[in-house]
Amino acid sequence: MSKSLIEAFDIEKKTSEDAVINDYDIFPDKDLLEKLRTNIIQNIIDKEVPDGKKIEEFINDEIDKNIEGYDLSNLQRSHIFNMIEDEIKGNGPLEELLNDKDITEIMVNGPKDVYVEIDGQIVKDESVSFINDEHIIRTIQRLIQPLGRTIDSTNPMVDSRLKDGSRINAVIPPLSVKGPVITIRKFKDDLGNIDELLRIGTLTPYMALFLEAAIKSKLNMLIVGGTGSGKTTLLNILASFISDDERIITIEDAAELRLHQNHVISLETRTINYEVGNEVTIRDLVINALRMRPDRIIVGECRGKEAFDMLQAMNTGHDGSLTTLHANSVVDSLNRLETLVLMSGIDIPIKAVREYIENAIDIVVNIERMTDGKRKIVNISEIVGIKDGEIQLETIFEFIQHGLTSNGNVDGEYVLRKRIPKVYNKMLSRGINTLDTMFKSFK
Repeated sequence: MSKSLIEAFDIEKKTSEDAVINDYDIFPDKDLLEKLRTNIIQNIIDKEVPDGKKIEEFINDEIDKNIEGYDLSNLQRSHIFNMIEDEIKGNGPLEELLNDKDITEIMVNGPKDVYVEIDGQIVKDESVSFINDEHIIRTIQRLIQPLGRTIDSTNPMVDSRLKDGSRINAVIPPLSVKGPVITIRKFKDDLGNIDELLRIGTLTPYMALFLEAAIKSKLNMLIVGGTGSGKTTLLNILASFISDDERIITIEDAAELRLHQNHVISLETRTINYEVGNEVTIRDLVINALRMRPDRIIVGECRGKEAFDMLQAMNTGHDGSLTTLHANSVVDSLNRLETLVLMSGIDIPIKAVREYIENAIDIVVNIERMTDGKRKIVNISEIVGIKDGEIQLETIFEFIQHGLTSNGNVDGEYVLRKRIPKVYNKMLSRGINTLDTMFKSFK
């Protein structure tokens, strides 16, 4: 029985040791390279490999037919072979982008509309393109096939985690009016450390010392910021300060956190797909985590009904718990948290909700991606009580922006407010006295 080219590659599990060349240095004529690539893919992508014929031989024969009449060197022919093999066996035009460690996000808006994020800046990649919308959909299918997922007109959206940990979201018509769209947030093997944040100016040494003390003294912390602001990276770095003898349970939609302590249990949600009908939400996992004797609970992001259960955990002896929340400021984060609790289905007055939040959370850390693409912790505040029914916040550290430099970089300074934080006494009561130098002049 004959088999399709894609099926044959899957069966043979062939891997190539050849380095894939993805630039135009070998082909000064970009239009010619694009024309050959398009013609070959369109002509052979759905053909069947004859029985008894090897994949490499089949591709070579098809390439020979399509480049007949063109004066190409052996190096150019080899480059075309590698490129076509990528298209069929690998991840097509995305292969190079997925292997580029400098790229943190990949966004495909159309066949010739591909953007990447590098160092916080989104730029259009003119060197990467697809043949047509069908080519994009085939690439999506190859990416999600090993995950047991599918995408078609009846299931036109997928949100999942690739084998390397990267998060893929894909939407095709009829949901996407323009055509198929892919968004991939790349997985990072190493989410960095506090020294790296200090080097790039995300915070100051005093702020780092304060946050380390907050973690070690088991203060409950909320990390807030917008999309792509660096919340997960910051959460991972701060969690690294947790003692190695504590039992830590992490709960995420996609397991991104990389903690190196000995006693870490990682839990991940499960969405409904065509094979599995039972959804497991973050709320389900938070409730279950309370039965697992945790010393710390870390929730990758609170964005639904689990907010109430997380606050409940913080209020019932699970000190030192951490989570993130999508919000644009410290004040906005508390308003959003109130809304999430009220959405949980618990019949509780707003006054009680605010008291619950005030008793549960000690520190709120706001991180932002600035206009120059750099991430900065712009505010560290503490909850100090309730006055006239409103939660009261006091700023401890703040980044004050003065403007932009001539080359477009954000110009500003970090300020330590001249007051002794309420949480400082909590730190002292738990044996953490590393901040004496910082606050001694305020006594």
